[in-house]
Amino acid sequence: MHHTTAMLIELGAIILALGILGRLAGRVGFSPIPLYLLAGLAFGHGGILPLQASEEFVATGAEIGVILLLLLLGLEYSASELVTNLKTQYPSGAVDFVLNAVPGAVAALILGWGPVAAVALAGVTWISSSGVIAKVLGDLGRLGNRETPVVLGVLVIEDLAMAVYLPILTALLAGVGLAGGAVTLLISLGTVGAVLYLALRHGRLISRAVSSDSAEMLLLVVLGLTLLVAGLAQELQVSAAVGAFLVGIALSGEVAEGASSLLTPLRDLFAAVFFVFFGLSTDPAGIPPVLLPALLLATVTTLTKVATGWYAARRAGIRGGARWRAGGTLVARGEFSIVIAGLATTTEPRLGPLATAYVLILVVLGPLTARFTEPLARRVVASGAGDKCSESAAEPKPPESAPVNV
Repeated sequence: MHHTTAMLIELGAIILALGILGRLAGRVGFSPIPLYLLAGLAFGHGGILPLQASEEFVATGAEIGVILLLLLLGLEYSASELVTNLKTQYPSGAVDFVLNAVPGAVAALILGWGPVAAVALAGVTWISSSGVIAKVLGDLGRLGNRETPVVLGVLVIEDLAMAVYLPILTALLAGVGLAGGAVTLLISLGTVGAVLYLALRHGRLISRAVSSDSAEMLLLVVLGLTLLVAGLAQELQVSAAVGAFLVGIALSGEVAEGASSLLTPLRDLFAAVFFVFFGLSTDPAGIPPVLLPALLLATVTTLTKVATGWYAARRAGIRGGARWRAGGTLVARGEFSIVIAGLATTTEPRLGPLATAYVLILVVLGPLTARFTEPLARRVVASGAGDKCSESAAEPKPPESAPVNV
């Protein structure tokens, strides 16, 4: 069979299968990400029916998927919102980093994978999935809840932290020395600072220059600009994903809304391809040996994410069950964890299977914790209060003293 014909058949089968899996996930009420990962495992190296002709195209589509994921995320926020969140939520961001990055780093060291893999696995366990969490909030009707700004604030800080973390990780994986790593970090911070400054001071001018009454022209300009900036960022040793995120931040108002509506279908398509590609590049035979560590790590970091959300909501002055809702909502991991693992698999191949198993567990568990953490916490608290009342009732009363005759 001709190579182009085989590629078209394989691509058609992949996209059709993704559509069926996405519809199935929607009916069940879960994120389709775990099904996409499983599909990739089934048709990748060592899977049931390995793909051959379309592998290179899928790899390119996966790169575009990451870029579009971060672009659409950036379009959700303005530069002023990001600065405000940084000023008010940074203590919660610090707690988030300590509670959730440390378990990943410790696990990598215990497994004997070395310090570079420890930095990578720390990122895998640290970053929550903005895409999955946004979908869960919408599905549960919580976008207007009082704890939702706190959840979004933590997610924004994590996304901004990626502008520092990803260049450091890239330098470590490339074996760049201390001086080279410092230069890479300075370039990254300078790029982020410059884009934020332009977005704050001249965001309207940038948006006006990009704006167009034609949906076709707007789509072409925004997509072309994003890919160009992402490529330049990659050349400067800054993550292409971060470059796309910064483009999204720089656009605001009607331009951001119009670009978001036009690019959302493309994002969904290429993001699905990205998750499939990660599954394709992971040998299913490597998952069973790391399943127990992944399960233990998922258990620990579920508890630490709940604690993070609870602390962030408490610090924002939110009371009651909303604190537990915030904590349960932050549990899901997804796109960033897979991106980080994908970068690190060249240095530590075992990290890919572990990250795949870890994300599969938490992307399924995340919607459940978002829904049931609050009622479970209420039941535990009520049970504890009931036990105290029972103990108080069971305690014998001290004898009354005899009356004194005067």
